[in-house]
Amino acid sequence: MAKKLKIGLFGFGCVGQGLYHVLNNSTGFKADIIKIGVKDKTKKRIVPAEFITYDKSEILNDPEIDVIVELIDDAEEAFKIVSEALKKGKHVVTANKKMLALHLEELYDLQQKNNVSLLYEASSCGSIPIIRSLEEYFDNEELEKVTGIFNGTTNYILTKTISEKLSYQVALKQAQEKGFAESDPTNDVEGFDAKFKSVIIALHAFGLIIKANDVLNIGITTLHENDIKYASEKGYKIKLTPIIQRLPNNQVSAFVIPRFIKENNQLFNVDNEFNGVIVEGKFSGEQFLQGRGAGSYPTGAAVLSDISALSHGYKYEFKKHVQKHADGFTNNVIVEVYLRYNSEGDLKKIEFEEISEKYTGKEYHFIVGKVNLQTLINEKEYILKNDLFISLVNDKVSLNANKENLKITKEKELVNK
Repeated sequence: MAKKLKIGLFGFGCVGQGLYHVLNNSTGFKADIIKIGVKDKTKKRIVPAEFITYDKSEILNDPEIDVIVELIDDAEEAFKIVSEALKKGKHVVTANKKMLALHLEELYDLQQKNNVSLLYEASSCGSIPIIRSLEEYFDNEELEKVTGIFNGTTNYILTKTISEKLSYQVALKQAQEKGFAESDPTNDVEGFDAKFKSVIIALHAFGLIIKANDVLNIGITTLHENDIKYASEKGYKIKLTPIIQRLPNNQVSAFVIPRFIKENNQLFNVDNEFNGVIVEGKFSGEQFLQGRGAGSYPTGAAVLSDISALSHGYKYEFKKHVQKHADGFTNNVIVEVYLRYNSEGDLKKIEFEEISEKYTGKEYHFIVGKVNLQTLINEKEYILKNDLFISLVNDKVSLNANKENLKITKEKELVNK
């Protein structure tokens, strides 16, 4: 029989209130929120004053509280709360993808050392149970790739700009009014949010703890009318998609860049605030999951799912990390991209390995071809500063055929024989 948990909640914003609503309207599971820790003393709350505290130690030191649920915006403060809770032997549920991505190794160690559970389904892809699926269904299978739409805010903006011909600013304002985007949308529109989620997913899909700073993220802030026109003429939609892929040398590459999606792709019809995840397994093939990726109730439902799992004693096993399913991380790969540029000087900064299409007009120039991902990382600041737009043409990632990589691949082949 499941244990009735007593919860200490940090944060009572969009997701915190969503959890409160979902918990109080759930028929299949019951838990009590004992205290809610908040920062703003002037803000009116929908709960009685006796539930509110401004002192985090009141929650962390309460022996009656079994579970800490952390739902605040500040990643560093969240890390202090979560790490202290784990050290005190309390189980934790969080939705803070930035905090997790930046401190994944420390948090992994704290769970093992203190024999407690840290669950974070709500941190990645809203209502889609991607972490649990990777942990349970794909726990032993060698995966080839995980990709998809991980951020509902950017997907909503791109849907409105492309399908309804709204300007970027109008679409962003709509997303903010609907509660999908923050007042400062940087994390979403520049691809940081999707990057943090990719780091978390890489641990459960491939067993790797990747440093967030090593993962390239280029967002949608430089998207122009000409880019949308090009995509429409070719029959594409534009989506912001992370790609986390195993390479032939058993290393993994991960990055976040806009991408042209064809009609035959499962992600083509994933619009508005919805997310979609494609998992490719060596034996199971392609699996597709879709669900709401933004909003208080879908995220609140994912948090509740973790709380419910805790009541049954659930914890992540991290089998792929323990078994070392991958040999490491690399950015030394080749990708095929579309680049809208301003002058030939831009192409001297961003050197292509191979060019398949090039157009030069009076006010609009673009090039399609293959480029080393490391080149894009080196010139990311230049791309954004000069208002260039870059998009993947497909999701194919190939190992850079230099001597070092060929040697690694050849050695691996010999070992496998």
